[in-house]
Amino acid sequence: MGVDEGNDVGPGEEVRLTAPLQGTVVLLPVPVGGAVSAGTIVVVLESMKMEHVVRSPVAGTLAYLDVDVGGVVAEGTPLAVVEAGEEADGAVVVADEVDLDHVRPDLAEVLARRVLLSDAGRPEVVARRHAQGRRTARENIDDLCDPGSFTEYGGFAIAAQRRRRDVDELIERTPADGLVGGTARVNGARFDDERARCAVVSYDYTVLAGTQGQQNHRKKDRLFELVERLRLPVVLFAEGGGGRPGDTDYAVITGLDTQAFALFGGLSGLVPLVGIASGWCFAGNAALLGCCDVIIATEGSSIGMGGPAMIEGGGLGTYRPEEVGPLDVQVPNGVVDLVAADDAEGVDLARRYLSYFQGPVDDWSAADQRLLRSAVPEQRLRAYDVRSLVEILADTGTVLELRHGFGPGMVTALARIEGRPVGIVANDPTHLGGAIDADGADKASRFLQLCDAHDLPVVYLCDTPGFMVGPEAERTGLVRHVSRMFVTGASLTVPFCTIVLRKGYGLGAQAMAGGSFRSPVTIVAWPSGELGGMGLEGAVRLGFRRELEAVEDPDQREALFASMVASAYQHGKALNVATAFEIDDVIDPAESRSRIVEALRASPAPAQRTGKKRSCIDTW
Repeated sequence: MGVDEGNDVGPGEEVRLTAPLQGTVVLLPVPVGGAVSAGTIVVVLESMKMEHVVRSPVAGTLAYLDVDVGGVVAEGTPLAVVEAGEEADGAVVVADEVDLDHVRPDLAEVLARRVLLSDAGRPEVVARRHAQGRRTARENIDDLCDPGSFTEYGGFAIAAQRRRRDVDELIERTPADGLVGGTARVNGARFDDERARCAVVSYDYTVLAGTQGQQNHRKKDRLFELVERLRLPVVLFAEGGGGRPGDTDYAVITGLDTQAFALFGGLSGLVPLVGIASGWCFAGNAALLGCCDVIIATEGSSIGMGGPAMIEGGGLGTYRPEEVGPLDVQVPNGVVDLVAADDAEGVDLARRYLSYFQGPVDDWSAADQRLLRSAVPEQRLRAYDVRSLVEILADTGTVLELRHGFGPGMVTALARIEGRPVGIVANDPTHLGGAIDADGADKASRFLQLCDAHDLPVVYLCDTPGFMVGPEAERTGLVRHVSRMFVTGASLTVPFCTIVLRKGYGLGAQAMAGGSFRSPVTIVAWPSGELGGMGLEGAVRLGFRRELEAVEDPDQREALFASMVASAYQHGKALNVATAFEIDDVIDPAESRSRIVEALRASPAPAQRTGKKRSCIDTW
């Protein structure tokens, strides 16, 4: 406001108002002789399409005006004079207080539109969803994210169909163009804001069957670029189909220049990617889901690269959605990592999974570690439950096994040890005696990539007679598959250690140590450990075939064989191997946790980085 010095102006004194900038006079709201209050607008100037007001600094009377409407003034030009006086009845007054409850029309329009976006504005749609035993996209997001932390991007977008449908109809029926996405915090009660940061993207099946429209593709592009820039973990809720043919507002012929798949695929290895499939997930939705580090699926879901319409259109038959990629197919084949009973459990699993990549915690407890002393049977040929052993070894309640239904001979799990997140790779002796087959090797190799990409140390729990052998095994491409463990193990940059629980034979044992017994930060064995270039029984039969064949009596031959195996066991038992310093130590099983923790403490902390350590995490 341009004024002469007006502080401490007494009654009858004049205060001159001057132009604060160059402009045109567009309004003189107070007539000469009119009463004014302090703050009353006396002149309105327009400059560069913006209006600027000049107010009276004192109460009194407008003595005279130096300008007329339409006049052009320079900065500092006299505009008017106010004679100071007492506050007069009928003075033009500026409100001293702002009504905090007043809603302007433009804000009211925004708030009304926001209601239409919310579940509260779509009661019939929400009721149908609930009748199916399902939650809405926004309910899932609200459950996942810390209260009040979700900031939506592009919520007011509508389907690009203005040429064929009324805008009001699009606003009502295509809120957010069927994609709800934004930034949030997850697990903020346990981790600080920096570690709790996250991005959430959810298709909304209630909007055009969760299809991928032009606007929601643009929204994904925006979010995925933001994710890369800010390095935000992503939780993707995938439900629906692929491209939407009904959009009309853009000159699109094929849509093959869509960037979302390249952008999302490029995030692999940079940030954790969590996918949740619930219901029917086909085509483009399934493609995004398949890029994720981990796939969580709810009971009753069907996941496939083409839905029933695409299958029928290709002349491949007619199928119901539930027949295309149900969980009894997608769990054993390794597509799905975790199965949830419903949407709520799916969100809980996503929250748990993310926590391992958010850092250590202080609140932990563990079972009595002396239980590990009896976890492996004294009878060396007796199978045992390695998963129970892992539960004892890890912090209580922290084990999250991935791909349980695939590659049963290999256990891959996220866990914590003294609050530190780790990845655990363990042989399961109840399947093929712990031998590593093609599926088990693939499962372990991919899990190692996941851990390495996101700086999780690895604990190998070795109990294997080696790689699986035989003509049937070779038909699975075994040579290539099992060698992935060597290639991946040799590329690990995170610290890892190996504990030989019982058997540690041949190439398989080396694979369970990153490729060599000299590769881990530490490699130790339990007293039950037995090691060698190959299994004892096979080594005796091969190495002493002539001696065994020379014994004609079957009972004597078997007794000789047993004595040779016993001798070989004494030679390869962990304590004897340690005398040759081929392993670092033989330990009391109850010491396992402390050995792991000390190995991690001896290793340097992960370096701060802005890019990737690995180009990507293998989707398989």
